[in-house]
Amino acid sequence: MLRSLEGASYICPMETITWHDFEKVELRAGTILEVADFPEARKPAYKVKVDFGELGIKWSSAQITKHYTKEELVGKQIIGVVNFPKKQIANFMSEFLITGMADENGDIVLASISKPVPNGSKLI
Repeated sequence: MLRSLEGASYICPMETITWHDFEKVELRAGTILEVADFPEARKPAYKVKVDFGELGIKWSSAQITKHYTKEELVGKQIIGVVNFPKKQIANFMSEFLITGMADENGDIVLASISKPVPNGSKLI
């Protein structure tokens, strides 16, 4: 990974993992069903309800308010990590992690699926 520090570039060492390590991460496709404001969160966030097919419907907190409105998120397919333990965020239990990357300002852009796939499909 190439990083920049005050104009200079340097390589950030990465830990190598095995295929078996990668297979442990359950990255699954899901469709957003509902999005609600989350005013109790420390940083601006939404509560997001996602259908993961046979894995069920799960909720997550997502700091994606800078690039997305609640209305445009409904119906969008996302990639979520569904095998992390639940995490309490304020008064809410987040059941999975929505994936994305930070833009140049540190705001999250969702990792997305370019064509529809069945909900619950595993990233391979």
